[in-house]
Amino acid sequence: MASLDKIMKPKSIAVIGASTKPHTIGSDIMKRLNEYGFKGTVYPVNPKGGVIEGLQAYTNVLEVPGEVDMAIIVVNSKFVLSTIDQCNEKGIKGLVVISAGFKEAGAEGAALEAELLKKVRQYGMRCVGPNCLGVVNTLPEVRMDGCFAETLPVRGDIGFVSQSGALGGGILNILKDLGIGFAQFISIGNQADINAEDAIEYWENEDDVKQILLYMESIQNPANFRRLASRITKKKPILALKAGRSAAGASAASSHTGSLAGSDKAAEALLRQSGVIREYSLEQLFSTAKVFKNCPLPKGDRVCIITNSGGPGIMATDAICEYGMQMAQLTEETKAELRSFLPAAASVKNPVDMIASAPLEHYQKTLTTVLADPNVDMVISIYLPFLGLRDIDVAKALMQIKAEHPEKPIVGVFMTKNEFFSAISEMDVTIPFFQFAEEAVDGLARLNMQRKWMERPMGTFPRYEVDQTRAQAVFDAAKAEGRAELTTRESLDVLDAYGVRVCRAGFARSEEEAVALANKIGYPVVMKMTSKTTSHKTDVGGVRVNMDSEETLRANYRDLIEKLREKGLLEGLEGVIIQEMVKSSRELVCGIADDPQYGPMIMFGLGGVFVEVMKDVTFNLAPLTDIDAHEMVRSVKAYKLLTGARGTTPADVAKVEETLLRLSQLVTDFPSVAELDINPLMISDKNGEAIAVDGRIKVKL
Repeated sequence: MASLDKIMKPKSIAVIGASTKPHTIGSDIMKRLNEYGFKGTVYPVNPKGGVIEGLQAYTNVLEVPGEVDMAIIVVNSKFVLSTIDQCNEKGIKGLVVISAGFKEAGAEGAALEAELLKKVRQYGMRCVGPNCLGVVNTLPEVRMDGCFAETLPVRGDIGFVSQSGALGGGILNILKDLGIGFAQFISIGNQADINAEDAIEYWENEDDVKQILLYMESIQNPANFRRLASRITKKKPILALKAGRSAAGASAASSHTGSLAGSDKAAEALLRQSGVIREYSLEQLFSTAKVFKNCPLPKGDRVCIITNSGGPGIMATDAICEYGMQMAQLTEETKAELRSFLPAAASVKNPVDMIASAPLEHYQKTLTTVLADPNVDMVISIYLPFLGLRDIDVAKALMQIKAEHPEKPIVGVFMTKNEFFSAISEMDVTIPFFQFAEEAVDGLARLNMQRKWMERPMGTFPRYEVDQTRAQAVFDAAKAEGRAELTTRESLDVLDAYGVRVCRAGFARSEEEAVALANKIGYPVVMKMTSKTTSHKTDVGGVRVNMDSEETLRANYRDLIEKLREKGLLEGLEGVIIQEMVKSSRELVCGIADDPQYGPMIMFGLGGVFVEVMKDVTFNLAPLTDIDAHEMVRSVKAYKLLTGARGTTPADVAKVEETLLRLSQLVTDFPSVAELDINPLMISDKNGEAIAVDGRIKVKL
């Protein structure tokens, strides 16, 4: 990714469209480059020539006397292509196209953007934009503010990608108030060439960038994003605000960027499987960034709270438990040490309540004592203003102790006036401070998520021995008939070919064949119609269960035929499937759904008639790793049903996971699968075996 050096670490920049006219983009960019102290050479380019920001302006980029690494283009969109031609002639390899009027403006603009990309690829260039705010690098040896935000950048450790230029500019303007700063910033705009994946790959080995933040409205190449992000998040955290969660929001995202917005379930799965920490507001995004800036990763999830007020300590405790973290169990030695200096009314259990009269010395001693406890991984220090104790004095004391004990995360909760937070925004703080306990716990939870991800094995993509030829024959037969819906029999045949345990069953075209099959399989049996015209069998009484004798089977078969004749559906009937009757009190669902942007998703959860009502399901993108399948099964509430609850036989969970992995292999081998449902996937009461009782597959023609 050294190709981005020409953009992010240029030694010379040509501003094409530089201007002396106040409050224009061409003027503001020149001012920012000058005011921030760019360490290289700036060449203003303007058809009128003259002097801009004290520098000689050139009427054409070809007139520039020296070599140029990067051009910032701020001209009318109709002149951009010819400008790129001139940049190529000059030997420029890095472009930042600020100009708008491309894909976001409609079909004509999209065609213009396609030509832009064609030229960029033809000339071996890299391009940020078009329709973007620009780029920033605060590295002292670079000091490049190549964008037109109103205020100069604040130095920090964040690499930030924004798909929205205006939003990125707004954030740059309030960095000081947020208490954070950027190492590098890229406004990708329409991302014709350089996108979020390029940025995170570039920053993977940039020591200056300790954490990566993304504001995204679309993800262009989900598979590539997953490949890169799952690797990079093992080295440094990636935090993402993915907009367009609601149907209305997704529509707005599409019209704003000209990009197709996929479903939020798929985006959620992609980020989770990539180890990306997803945030749902800008406030939360930068609150988390503040925690990662000032805290090391913890060794575990045990949290200790120290406070001078019981109420906030209890609320923090609740939040810690809700996140699945633990309240640290302090050692007897720690408790004894706390008792030696805290008043008798204080509580030395966790949370440690020093009571309202706690002086500064008690904050110092208590924090030092609990940090030394081997059972404590993280600490929250809560302050409420009592008895003249000054908030800023407590904050300074905590930061001093942090300097002496840098190995454990410490977060401050200061329920005090806003003046305190204004004051610390002017200081070089080393601890994240929040006004409310829940915010602090949120931050520690994100640290813990990153710790768990970095400890999590990458996983493998298992490949099983399957009968791909047999499955292909079923798909080919349906396609030859122009059918997108496979019959139940065909669906079960495909599942069986891929090693999914299906019911022992057979196909019958007549009453006598049905009886012969049932006698062979053994009663009780289930009878299911299979039709090329009716996919939902329950609507017409096409599923008959628990038939325990030949007489019962014959009566049900005749009744089914009569019902279909009455509804005019008899002609589409292929026959019936006779299946073993699986006795189960636990019904699961698993399947495949295809997302137009992100590709196939694997679904798992509580099945049967409750699937639409309870919605206790989870989604992951295919292909699944073995770790993905393991986590999917355990992420739903229905998992408790598999562990042997209320005396039931424990499920063979490994086989449930294997079923998901086999479905993942199926859709990887056959991307034409648009939908697949196994509902129910029954867990046998007899031996805990997972058995596909019914199947439904739909393909793309």
